[in-house]
Order: sequence, then structure tokens, then C-alpha cells
Amino acid sequence: MTVNDIIELLDGTALAGKDELDKEVLTACGSDMMSDVLAFAKHQCVLLTGLCNPQVIRTAEMMDIVAIIFVRGKTPDETMIQMADEMGLPIITTSHRMFSSCGLLYEHGLTGGIIDG
Repeated sequence: MTVNDIIELLDGTALAGKDELDKEVLTACGSDMMSDVLAFAKHQCVLLTGLCNPQVIRTAEMMDIVAIIFVRGKTPDETMIQMADEMGLPIITTSHRMFSSCGLLYEHGLTGGIIDG
């Protein structure tokens, strides 16, 4: 699945990183707690969150997140969009809630994996 596929599935809109929408996504992580993202995000992961602050962009950069999806119609400010564009990080917004967004992605083949330990 690519970032473009996710945009289509979630009726989303790309706000940043539009040159990177063909990147492949293997897993998904849905969380508003960046500490959980740091602990559980997997390789080639897309992050779904309702938390809309610059820390989300910084966390995504540290974890090599493929794209960020802001759920519930959340829209990042221009500073966040510019940060993501400079990093080549796709930012997507969708009006779907977190639960339905994760469910749609799971239904179409993305998983989050199991917690090791």
C-alpha cells in the first residue's frame, strides 16, 4: 500500500510532502501519545493521530515515519506543514475518526504488528 492509496481510502487531503506520496507503507500506528509511538512504531509505518503540535513532526522524523495522518479533521498550522515539507514527510488530514481510520487501513491489509516482549 502506498501513501496515495491511504489518501484514497480515508478520503484524505495531502497538505505536505506531496512529492513522496508513492512511498510504500507496511504498518500503521494510531496514537495521541508520542511516547507510545516511540515505543511501538514499526518500519515503514504511517502514524495516525489527533495530536496536532510540532512534537508529532519531530517524533515522525526520529522514527522514520512514512507519513502522518491527522484524524478527526485536525489540520496542522503552517509551521508544521513547512517543517514536514522540508523533510519530505507527507501530511494528510481526514475527517474520519481514529477508530474508523485504523479499521479501514487494517481492512485493506495494514497491520500494527504485535508487541514484542
